[in-house]
Amino acid sequence: MDGVRPARLSDLPSVDAVLNAPAAGPLVERFGRPAFTEAVREALNEARAVLKAGAAVAPSAEDIAARSLARLEAEDRSALRPLFNLTGTVLHTNLGRAILAEAAIEAAVAAMRCAVALEFDLSSGRRGERDDHVRALVSALTGAEDATVVNNNAAAVLLCLNTLAGGRAAIVSRGELIEIGGAFRMPDIMARAGARLVEVGTTNRTHAKDYREALTSETGAILKVHTSNYRIQGFTAEVGTAELAGIARAANVPLLHDLGSGTLIDLAAYGLEREPTVREVVADGADLVTFSGDKLLGGPQAGFIVGRRDLIAAVNRNPMKRSLRVDKIRLAAIEATLKLYRDPGRLAARLPSLRSLARPLTEIEAQAERLLPLVALALGDAFAVETSACRSQIGSGALPLETIASAGLAIRADAGGRAIEDLARRLRALPRPVVGRIDDGRLVLDLRCLDDEDAFLSNLQHWNAEAPARSAPPDGTS
Repeated sequence: MDGVRPARLSDLPSVDAVLNAPAAGPLVERFGRPAFTEAVREALNEARAVLKAGAAVAPSAEDIAARSLARLEAEDRSALRPLFNLTGTVLHTNLGRAILAEAAIEAAVAAMRCAVALEFDLSSGRRGERDDHVRALVSALTGAEDATVVNNNAAAVLLCLNTLAGGRAAIVSRGELIEIGGAFRMPDIMARAGARLVEVGTTNRTHAKDYREALTSETGAILKVHTSNYRIQGFTAEVGTAELAGIARAANVPLLHDLGSGTLIDLAAYGLEREPTVREVVADGADLVTFSGDKLLGGPQAGFIVGRRDLIAAVNRNPMKRSLRVDKIRLAAIEATLKLYRDPGRLAARLPSLRSLARPLTEIEAQAERLLPLVALALGDAFAVETSACRSQIGSGALPLETIASAGLAIRADAGGRAIEDLARRLRALPRPVVGRIDDGRLVLDLRCLDDEDAFLSNLQHWNAEAPARSAPPDGTS
């Protein structure tokens, strides 16, 4: 245009000019001068590149300060951001598994804020044991003679195998040589534990005689493994815990039972498929039982080891135990979670994971009907939103074939599949990410785990700010 010259690099403000701008003072106070100065330099570098590409107007000092603020806030935002889990998987490993009960959160916060008697006996004034905070509680809930806790169930299995069968043989059914998420393979864990794997039976059928014939003077343990995230069906056979315990007892060999997820309650009472409880497996004669803390139990990540007192003592003497122990924060949360199980009548109301699993279908359907018009309005005309029946799953390897009737919102896009992928991406980019699942060309938001509608809708108000276009063309460009 006549009389208007193109912007020049010299029109850009200097670093000092930005640092002295009125908007800079609070930002320097908030983020520190070195961090803010670096953000200003990066913002100026970006602006310089845009001007070289032909931009007509150079940003002001205030503009650069604002861009620096956006950069610093993005860097300051934790990668462990709270999100809405609308995947339909209640105990989602990639999303942190169990949400802790308020009592556990309060206990963990108190342990963070103060010194605690972690390994200090207040009555005697001498050194104590950190396991003492939960030992009696776990024993009472499981019927075991003694108990200890480490940082997860994989560690519990590793520690027990090393203690019982390090340098010796460990017998296990071929049908139980599992691999779970993250390439965790039972044969690899056994090898790392120093145990020599002795496979018995076949993939689908293992009999009592298979175990008996494999027993030798070099046998350190018999291992029984919950198959967690898969089931073998059809022509199958396995040896139950009680019978296997008798075989182990007759040979004077300990039976280690890895229950995987593990549960302290009868899940059938909440309409779920029945799983053997830890108490039942202990009563059936398993010498040591291991199970997780952050799956069906609903607490923080932990691995419990319960069973015979002499074997627990041997586990605790193992030098590996120190490297696998839990800290004061997690121990406080574990103790608070376990105490909730002393009042089973109110457990579903207090334990978030169980509350989600036991949530009535009619309640979820009513929520879907309430949210339908509001979500449709927020997303705009480019998307069709409808209520939909769906199936939730427990997750984290628990009851792999069990699904639970649920309800949610199914979203289709006029522009096709790529638009749905773009929608999923844009929802994940909201201040509090929304994570659903794509199924049959639709984005399905399973509402089983949505317990705060107001926060969800408030978060959705940021949709336009996160997505400058209402829809994406079929080729996915914008």
